[in-house]
Amino acid sequence: MEEDRAAWTLAADVPLAAARHQLLSIAKDTAAVRGFFDPETSTISYLVHDRRTKRGAVIDSVLDYDAAAGRTSTASAEAIMEYVRAEGIAIDWLLETHAHADHLSAAAWIKERLGGAIAIGEHIRDVQAVFGDIFNAGPEFRRDGSDFDRLWSDGDRFAIGELPVTVLHVPGHTPACVAYVIGDVVFVGDTMFMPDYGSARADFPGGDAVFLFRSLRRILELPGDTPLFMCHDYLTAERQEHRWQTTVAEQRAANVHARDGISEDEFVARRRARDTELAMPRLLLPSIQVNMRAGRLPPAEDNGVAYLKIPIDRL
Repeated sequence: MEEDRAAWTLAADVPLAAARHQLLSIAKDTAAVRGFFDPETSTISYLVHDRRTKRGAVIDSVLDYDAAAGRTSTASAEAIMEYVRAEGIAIDWLLETHAHADHLSAAAWIKERLGGAIAIGEHIRDVQAVFGDIFNAGPEFRRDGSDFDRLWSDGDRFAIGELPVTVLHVPGHTPACVAYVIGDVVFVGDTMFMPDYGSARADFPGGDAVFLFRSLRRILELPGDTPLFMCHDYLTAERQEHRWQTTVAEQRAANVHARDGISEDEFVARRRARDTELAMPRLLLPSIQVNMRAGRLPPAEDNGVAYLKIPIDRL
């Protein structure tokens, strides 16, 4: 594991330099960002588009799910779709920062109606291998990432209209986590939260607190005025209004887990101690079964109904 960590740290340098260059070179008035907050899962989905070309991407969409009834609904996704159509935006990408464990992805539902390619980090294969076994998904479940239209490698570049994008592999919360540097802003996924809430847990299968610290510091090496957009926000005793935008400088000064001056060893000890106190996410079991399939339900059985499994004593 230590050798793997060292190799990843060295490999991280080149794409980070590319991201720095990108942040300095892109005009700041071309990207439009709109957040859609889901109060049931505290998730913020984003619509990002190039104002000039009207090409866009949806990041971390939400398919609503009633766990007690086993029913899906689409109010959250419809809100995004209605805005896209009202503004005349063409969707090119449906981007996932990772296979979420706290909400179901609506990427497949949106793709059917608005188009776009579903994309995620290439290490989704690792997640599929682990959870394919946990859920006994069988040989019909492909563990090669092919349910997704595109798998990103660290440092990959693409565009949303004329907005340049760099993909940063930021493992720790899960092996597959990526952040998207779009124009002059960064969408960090579940790597970090607002400064007063800190960082994501690192105790899921494949999670690693050491990797998480290095991923956090990687993001925090970007210029101080870089806007950072969170995927989740949770209220604290001192703050009763949801927020999901901050900056690198604010995180470096005040993040309760990863501000400047906190060492790797200190972070890892705190993160591991905190993780022992956390319950599993309420929607973990349904979320992973859908999200490892790019937002699709498991195949329907011979009665035409799709089923989600509950593995007993596996997590």
